[in-house]
Amino acid sequence: MSGNTNTGPSTSLWAGFWAIFTQSLTLAWRVGGGALLGLLFFLAVIIIMPFAVGPDLKLLARIGPAILWIGALLATLLGLDRLFQADLEDGALDILHGAPLPLELMVLARGLGHWVATGLPLVIGAPIFSLFLNLDATAIFGVTLTLLIGTPALVFIGVIGASLMVALQRGGMLLAVLVLPLTIPVLIFGVSASNAMNSASATIATSFSAPFLILCALTLLSLVVGPVAGAAALRLARG
Repeated sequence: MSGNTNTGPSTSLWAGFWAIFTQSLTLAWRVGGGALLGLLFFLAVIIIMPFAVGPDLKLLARIGPAILWIGALLATLLGLDRLFQADLEDGALDILHGAPLPLELMVLARGLGHWVATGLPLVIGAPIFSLFLNLDATAIFGVTLTLLIGTPALVFIGVIGASLMVALQRGGMLLAVLVLPLTIPVLIFGVSASNAMNSASATIATSFSAPFLILCALTLLSLVVGPVAGAAALRLARG
């Protein structure tokens, strides 16, 4: 009997978390095109860059990981400005404040849903798009792995910005201006780890493990700080 009593609240919290996660996933697909729009934007960045730097295949292979990371960074920002704005407009935010599920877990579920809808497709598409940049198999593996680990950090840094935009009742370009500087450490260590496995960047004297472990730490930190800071901003928005 005591076992059933103990599992009741946790089951309820899990059900609420899963409901918000699936709702966020559905909204991310319906509003703004979801994964399709992110992939098209990602592909557009990769196609445009060779025209800008010229037909030098060695140069493309050397800067390819940086191009992929910049494209992924910009693509993850798509739809973030509407992540919590709809909840504020339809009154759902007031309901969520009084729900049994802590607001921090709600923000975590929203962020994970957005990552699955927009960030994970970028990771899946990265090995194919890397071929446009003349990357070898080892470099493709390195970029894909670092994007898999690093894109959640990009999303949850964006979640903080999206929550602040709700509190400030602003959006659009202001979100990008606020979020982009905060993503620079993730970008630096993600590209550094990718370059360590890129034979075209063999002159870079850095090992893979050091920047990769820092990237993992940044992602774990964002998974903790993002929901806490986002929930605080949403409480401020509610006034």
